[in-house]
Amino acid sequence: MPIAFNAWTALLNNFVVERAAFTGVEIGILQSLREIPGFIAFTTVFVLLVLKEQTFAVLSLALLGAGVAITGFFPTVYGLYFTTVLMSLGFHYFEAVKQSLALQWLSREEAPQVFGKLISVASITSLIIYGVLWILLEIFELDYVWNFLIAGVICFCLAIVMWAVFPHFSSGPEQHNRIILRKRYWLYYALTFFSGARRQIFMVFAAFLMVEKFGYTAAQVTLLFLVNYAFNWLFAERIGVIIRRIGERNALTIEYGGLVLVFTAYAYVENAYVAAGLYIIDHMFFALYIAMTTYFHKIADPSDLASSAGVSFTINHIAAVIIPAALGLVWVQSISAVFLIGTGFAVCSLALSQNVPDNPGPGNEAIIGKVRMVEHPV
Repeated sequence: MPIAFNAWTALLNNFVVERAAFTGVEIGILQSLREIPGFIAFTTVFVLLVLKEQTFAVLSLALLGAGVAITGFFPTVYGLYFTTVLMSLGFHYFEAVKQSLALQWLSREEAPQVFGKLISVASITSLIIYGVLWILLEIFELDYVWNFLIAGVICFCLAIVMWAVFPHFSSGPEQHNRIILRKRYWLYYALTFFSGARRQIFMVFAAFLMVEKFGYTAAQVTLLFLVNYAFNWLFAERIGVIIRRIGERNALTIEYGGLVLVFTAYAYVENAYVAAGLYIIDHMFFALYIAMTTYFHKIADPSDLASSAGVSFTINHIAAVIIPAALGLVWVQSISAVFLIGTGFAVCSLALSQNVPDNPGPGNEAIIGKVRMVEHPV
């Protein structure tokens, strides 16, 4: 996944500005379209009536690779909208299934550290990708078309290899084959919603700020990503261990409190180097999102995991579908306002995180607002 998606992310902002003359309006619409497949991720549970989760994951990776591979051949507004949705279908379905399988295969005790290890594996892959991208862009001056094509084709071919070579592992507990919405998961749903809202400002507008306001080149943006993923590679597994030690509420408090400060600083930054520093710090805080996943792992019924993974992705993307396009309009009027809205989202997340119990579990999902476990899923 990082081979295709992170190459696409690193190249996108410069590509759309240089080849398709995007402004904040167009990039906002594109990113909203990119999130629509995430919004419909709840349909994963229906696909799993036909396909096993591992098979669906591999097919999703192939679709992601195909979408990235053809991106450079469509340097127009509508062409980029189309290839983005195609790529995003593969990405979001893969991410939903990956989370479901990981939660089924891992025990609650080992999950935080293993999730950190998974981030480290993805990060070292990303480091290699960004290093290669920097060489191709800066030294060989390879055109965007070929960079997109190489990354996408590699992802597509590796998906075929995984289908043909890897064994098909058995899943964990038998999963519900219907959409699951439980009242007692309300706090997790609320945290997920604001996480999606906040993440969009980082994914869309923090990166776009580097290119539009401070004139960063594609090679310089790639270097920023290199620093970010070097941190994840070195520390993500240790962060997982720390989360297991200090608990989910404390970890989420650190993440959201830090993001309040970072988004506020984004609103007023005028120095390119300070902006780069904020971008790196911003990314570092996101490694703590493991705490939200392990919180859900502790409170969830094991048979809910597959359905809930798709539902949580949909909730995460309710705001994500609306915010990029809406804030794209705000962007052209006031860049600062966009990031101050992000501060507001982070404050909401910080307040909600204080309701996470010290020892979450079934029947102890929240400090305030507990819901009896005798209920019927939707």
